[in-house]
Amino acid sequence: MPRIKLHEQPHYGFRYEVTLQPRDINYGGHLGNDALVTLIGEARVNLLNTIGCSEGDLGDGRTAIIMADLVVNYCAEGFLCDVLCIDTHVGELSRHGFRLFHRVTRDNRVIALVETGLATFDYQQRKIAPVPDTFIQALGT
Repeated sequence: MPRIKLHEQPHYGFRYEVTLQPRDINYGGHLGNDALVTLIGEARVNLLNTIGCSEGDLGDGRTAIIMADLVVNYCAEGFLCDVLCIDTHVGELSRHGFRLFHRVTRDNRVIALVETGLATFDYQQRKIAPVPDTFIQALGT
């Protein structure tokens, strides 16, 4: 079976650390896929907060984000009480979205690589919207 193969980014601008809890562990005794997606969401929320934005407001008072796609490559297991570092790079800014590249590590060992495509969205008009200049400025790009 062919796999989608993600690659580490040369630079990650943001870091979020989390300790795995019982809720994150599945019947196999390791980090569950649902929990990993939730942790990636936490990292995204914290990244946006760091730059003065949120998932519901990218700085212009009307533009939010909506997930367009998600890819995960699992590389190793995570276990109860492991401290994971989720490093994130914001890239591939386009007119209507951007990508987040995540590297999840434990003791410098890669647990997973995750990539999400986020479209910028106006929930009042229920349609795709341009990436606001305020967001681009907040990123410092």
